[in-house]
Order: sequence, then structure tokens, then C-alpha cells
Amino acid sequence: MKKSLILPAIAMTLLACNTANPLLVQPETPYGVPAFDQVKTEHYLPAFEEAIRQNKAEIDAIVNSGEIPTFENTIVALDRSGLLLDRVCGVFFNVLEADGNDEMDAIAEKVSPMLSELSSSIILNDALFARVKDVYDHRDGWGLMPEQMRLLTETYKSFADNGANLPTDKKERLKAINEELGLLSLQFGKNVVTETNNCQRFITNEEELKGLPESAKAAAAEEAEAAGHPGEWLFTPKRTSFTPVLQYCENRELRRQLLMDYTTRGNHDNDNDNKAVIIREMQLRIERAKLFGYDNPADYILKDCMAKDSKTVDAFLQSVWAPSLAAAKREAAELQKLLDEDIRSGKVITSSLSEGRTEEGSLQPWDWWFYAEKLRKAKYALDEEEIKPYFELGNVRRGAFGVATKLYGLQFEPLTDMPVYNPEVEVFKVTDAEGELIGILYTDYFPRAGKRPGAWMNQILPQFIDDEGVDHRPVIINVGNFNKPAAGNPSLLSMDDVETLFHEFGHALHGLLSRAHYKSLSGTNTPRDFVELPSQFMENYAYEPEVLKTYAFHYQTGEVIPDELIAKINAAGKFNQGFVTTELLSASILDMDFHELTTADNLDVNAFEQQSLSKMGMIPEIIVRYRPTFYNHIFTTGYEAGYYSYTWSAVLDADAFAAFKETGNLFEPETAARFRHLLEQGGTRDAQELYLEFRGKPADPQYLLRRKGFIE
Repeated sequence: MKKSLILPAIAMTLLACNTANPLLVQPETPYGVPAFDQVKTEHYLPAFEEAIRQNKAEIDAIVNSGEIPTFENTIVALDRSGLLLDRVCGVFFNVLEADGNDEMDAIAEKVSPMLSELSSSIILNDALFARVKDVYDHRDGWGLMPEQMRLLTETYKSFADNGANLPTDKKERLKAINEELGLLSLQFGKNVVTETNNCQRFITNEEELKGLPESAKAAAAEEAEAAGHPGEWLFTPKRTSFTPVLQYCENRELRRQLLMDYTTRGNHDNDNDNKAVIIREMQLRIERAKLFGYDNPADYILKDCMAKDSKTVDAFLQSVWAPSLAAAKREAAELQKLLDEDIRSGKVITSSLSEGRTEEGSLQPWDWWFYAEKLRKAKYALDEEEIKPYFELGNVRRGAFGVATKLYGLQFEPLTDMPVYNPEVEVFKVTDAEGELIGILYTDYFPRAGKRPGAWMNQILPQFIDDEGVDHRPVIINVGNFNKPAAGNPSLLSMDDVETLFHEFGHALHGLLSRAHYKSLSGTNTPRDFVELPSQFMENYAYEPEVLKTYAFHYQTGEVIPDELIAKINAAGKFNQGFVTTELLSASILDMDFHELTTADNLDVNAFEQQSLSKMGMIPEIIVRYRPTFYNHIFTTGYEAGYYSYTWSAVLDADAFAAFKETGNLFEPETAARFRHLLEQGGTRDAQELYLEFRGKPADPQYLLRRKGFIE
């Protein structure tokens, strides 16, 4: 058994003035996790400066070694470099995203060009690349194992794909492009957070909230009181705030206002407007692609993904778009009938909609969730408010943990008195069936002013096996924006929230189970159209009856969820899938349309969005999941020309889950062992090769289409 630990053995040459900086010393913490509780804002910039200095020194040592380039002294040494910087980045950027503030934003703006300059100084270092190329050119003579060959190949490609083979003038231009893109990405995300935090709607008359569940009203009342408006109700563009209104509130005008608040963020022609940021980002991305001989950013980005090029992605998206749009149109017709009934009976509250508006009689985007909820109740007698009491956050998390226990033998032990960056964060020690350390998992589930919207998994510390055979286990974090406990009740999740928790936990397992030797190949360092497989695979378990009975307990009575409710959940499993898939795919197609541009000099962001939606035949009753000005995935978090990967991976996950279903056992040991092996490999092997090894055949799209009810 290999010795395992968390803390990488970082050789640090510390300056005297840095000895008090908790980011620059080996922390005396359980399992060597970062000393979040000791880190102050003023520590970050000096820590970045020192970590960057050390990383540059490590690169200089490789370049100036005077030894003939070998796999060990060049490729492995390069992979081992930057461990201190990994730690500093792992702390800073996770806190920035989950608990940031203006001071953190200012530091990020200073640090971004520093990191970009470091990256460019490494990737565009002619002497370093000459050593990498020498090792690569003689690759057949080194007697490398498959993982070693993978590291060598991926290292060489990372240099070549990022400009190492470019002439000097183009290298300098690429460096400037990357630095500016880094700053623009930060600005885009900051603008979205600011717009989200600045938009507040206070309701003073409870009658305007007719139909809204008491739990949602209580949460809104607490938010209002915290904002200095006792006796009122506060709603914001955060999903946990406005989604219950869209689902249940009879006030059509309020639904419209809140949906517009959400979907117009970054599009108000103010200091936080993102249209100019988008135009500049696209100009730079197009210019960068052309430096490498590609006509558009999509083909430049996709060359190393499973899909390989934009034509393949476009064809794939269209193959799923047609049946999903047809289903959405059928669903819209059903919902229109319910709206017609409400108009005839006088139930629709239109308020200011009567001021010359023409859409009163037509189903609108702010009507969809409301009437879909009505239709779900009518068709399946399924009321989400009836189900929510069984989805207490802690129980749902235990349910997800339980699936990992049954599949992989993992155990999750809560750790108290651990250093955290916010009191709401919880920490768990993860071990395998033999008690061996797998890693440390942080969870941070509630919204706050400094947290960006959405849910995600991040790595705080990477996994790798060092030259002494020590397996450095990862530190992983799951972040969400679920309902905070309100009015003495616990946090109760919606069905979408439950799926989100399982989804992000799937990403966490991908990181935790990693068994790679090299950090650049470990965990989620895989192609983007493969990385969503582990997360979406986990979603399949959320509503399986035998799984539900392990975690869905009524928060007041302790009663396990009744069989009749489980039957309703599963009967409604294909309900509204036309909407769900069309909303998702339209965002994927919009992403591809942006990144297939060959020029952005005369780009009008709003007009381009409408042209894209019109071209794809998007129906007016549905708003694209992410409109450009708050589309963080493609303008901030690295999913440009990659949002399609959620659907691409959905084909894989539906096929993978079918492998278990076909055995008649959701936790069939041999199948689970093969899937765990896939997770452990990270990016050490070709993604298609890994999947074929697990399944024995390519993924079949029929399983996804059947799951959604698009085919029989």
C-alpha cells in the first residue's frame, strides 16, 4: 500500500518577511489542508509574488541544468514545478468565487496579468521548448510506460498548441492577447456578480405573492429584514430567490419582472454592462485562433476534445435539437391551454401588462414554469412543495455519499474544528473500504453576497504520486447556492437542487478517486466533452427508488418518502424535457455561433443573439438558458465552444448507466469497479479509449433520447 498524505512536499526558499504568511509555510493543520482561518487579504499578493518567483526559478533550473534533456529532468520536472503556486491559487481563487469582496476583486485584477505573464514566459520559452521537443522527438527510445508517454505527448501539445512554434512577433502578440483575455474574463464575472447583488425587488403587499409557498415567503421576508426592510419581502436574480415565484406565484407581472431581472444582467448600458467585454473577448479569441492558422476559435479550441472540430459538434447538436424542439412545441401547446383557461376565468393578474402590451393572451417565458407546475400537478398529482420536506439538504448529501459507498466502498467522516474560509463550510475526510485516505472534501452550499451564482466543483490541492512513491491525496470542494434555512426550518431542496447536488458530487468523486502519477493528468484534467460524464452519471441515482429510500426522510416526522410519491416522481421523469433540453441546447448552439465567428469587429451582441435564436428556430415561449451578457460558462470559466459538452456527456452518462441497469443491479460490483477505474485514470489515457474499455462499445445516443421520452 502506498503511503498517502495531503500536503505536497514543497521545497520553499522563504524570505524572512514571508515567514508569517500562512500561504507560504507548511500549515500545521489536519491533513495539511490550507490554513484558511489564518489567511488574511493582505497575505495573497505577497504569496503570489513569492510563488511565481519560485516557479520561475524552477523553470530556470530545468533550462539551465546543463544535462542532456530526458523524460525525468525535463518533462517530469516541469510537471512537478509550481506546487507552491498551485496551493496559493487553490486558496485564493476558491475564496474569490465563493466568498469574495471588492478587495479580493482588486487583487485578482493585479494577479491575473502576473499569472498570464508567467504562463507565457513558460510556454513561450524557446530554450525550455527545445528541451521538451528534443525529448518528444526521441520518444520511442525512452522506453516509456503508457502514462509517461501520455504526459510527454500532452506536454508537447500544450506547448505547440499555445504558441511555442510561432515566430517571435506572433509569440509576443499571443502573450498580450492572453493577458488581456485574463483581465476581461475577471471583469465579465465581476459585472455579473455586481448586477446580481445590486438588483433588489421589495414587495410591500403580501397579496402580490398569492400562491407563493410559505417557505419561500419566509425566506424572502428574512432577506428583506436583513436588508433593512422589516415587514417586506425581498426578491433578487439569484435562482433560489426567484425560481419559487416563477413556479407558484399567480402575479404574472411579478414573474415577468423577476425573470427579466435575471435574464438582462450585464445588459443595461451601465458600468456593469458586458456587451463591450464580449466584443473584445471575441475579437481577441478570433485573432488568437488565426495566429495558429484556424479560421475561428471553435476549431482551435476543439482540436483536443473528443469531438475534434466544430462541424462534428454542430451536427451532433442538430441531431438532438430537432426532437427536443418538437417536444417543446408540444409542451407549449399544452401550457397555452392552461393559460387560456385562466384568462377566461379572470385568474391572470396582469397589472402593468395592460398598458398596451400585446402578449397577454400568449404563453410567455415567465409563464412557462408556472403552468408547467400546474400541468405536472394535473398529470401526475405531483406537487414539488409536497416533495420538498423529504429533501432536507443534509439528508440529500448523505444520500449522495451513500451511493459512493455502495459503488466504490467510500466512507465520509465529518471533520470539526477544521480551518474554513466561512462558517457555513463543512469538511469531510474520505477513505476507502480499507481505511486508506482518499482525500478531503469541503462543501459550501448557501448563497452569500460575495459568491458567484451557480454550483461547481473545484480542486484546492491536486492529486499526484511523487518520486518517492508517496500518493498526495487531493483536497476538493463542492459549492452551491441552495436555499438557506428559514423561519426555523432546515434547508429544503427542490428536485433541480437535488440533481445539482448529485451532479457536483460526481465531479468531486472524479477528483477524489484520481490515481494519476502526474498532477497535470490527474482528476478532472480531461477533455471538456468528457469531464461532465462522471457528474451527470451521478444524477441518474438521485431518484432511483432504492436510493430515495436511503435519504428522503421527512424533516419533521422522519418518515421515509412514501412509495406513491416515488411513483409520481418517476412517472413525471420525462415531463417537460422538451423545455429542459431546448433551453440547454439553445445555449450550446449560441456558444458555437459566437465561436464560429471569423470577425467580431462589427458585432452587435443583442442582434447576434437574436439572429442565432432565429436561425435555430427557437420558440418565443422559451428564453435561452444563458443570454450572452451573463453567460459565465463561455466568457469567464473556460467553457467557450464547450457548452455542448453537457449534452455530449449526457449521451455517455445515459449509456454508462444503462450498463448498470442491464445487470439488474444499480451497484453491480464488477461494473462499478470498471467505472471506478475510469474515474481513477483522470486524463492519463485517451477519453474515447477509456470509455470503450469500460463499456466495450461506443456510447449509443438512443439511451439519452429514450430517457427524455423523445423516442420509445
